[in-house]
Amino acid sequence: MRSAGPDREAPSGPAARRNRLAPATPKGRRTEAALLDAARRVFAEKGFLNAKISDITRAAGKSSGSFYTYYDGKEELLTALLDRLPPAEPPAHTGDPREAVRSAVRAYWTTYRAHLGEMVGLFQLSMTDPAFAERWRELRAARIRTVLEVIRDAEASGHRLDLDPGILASAIVSMLESFCWVWLAAGGDAGVAPPDDETAIETLSAIWYRALYPGRAS
Repeated sequence: MRSAGPDREAPSGPAARRNRLAPATPKGRRTEAALLDAARRVFAEKGFLNAKISDITRAAGKSSGSFYTYYDGKEELLTALLDRLPPAEPPAHTGDPREAVRSAVRAYWTTYRAHLGEMVGLFQLSMTDPAFAERWRELRAARIRTVLEVIRDAEASGHRLDLDPGILASAIVSMLESFCWVWLAAGGDAGVAPPDDETAIETLSAIWYRALYPGRAS
C-alpha cells in the first residue's frame, strides 16, 4: 500500500520505475507531461536532492496526490526523464577538424543546457545510487564514442596522435562535463565573469583542438 505522505521515500534507481502503460486519456497525458516539465525546472533550480515532490506538483499546477498516479517517487520520475534524453549527436564529418571539434562541443553544451534538470539529477544520484551511477557511466560512454570518432577521423587523415585515444577522449569528456556543471548548474566560479554560449563553445573547442593538434593554431 502506498504511503499518503507527499514527500515519502521511494525505491531508488532506474529499476524502480513501474512497468505501466502510458496514460490512456488526453487529460492523463497532459498531466504527466506537466509533471515531467515541472520536474525538469525544479531539478535545474533546486537540484534533485533538495527538490520535494510538493515542489514539482506546485510547479506543475497539480495536487500532490496526483503525482502518485504516475510515479512512485522522484527517482522513478527522473528515470522517465532520462529515458527521453536524445541520443548523442554524431560529429560532423566534413574533413575540417576544427569544425568537427566545434560541432561536437556545441552539441554537448546545448544538450546539457536544454536538459539541465536531467543532468543535475543524474549527476547527484550517481554519487549515492549504484544504478544511477551505471546510467551516468553509460551516458559518458556515448559521449566518449563521439570524441573517439573525431580522433579517428584525424588519424585517418594521417595525423599521428602521441596520446592514448581512449584516455584522451575520457579527459575531453570530463572537461566538457565539469565545465558544463560549473557554469550551467553550480553558479560558476568566483571572480570569473560567466561566459555566453559562444564564448563557452569556442573556449572548449580551442582546448580540445589543441590537445588533438598541439602546435597548430585553433
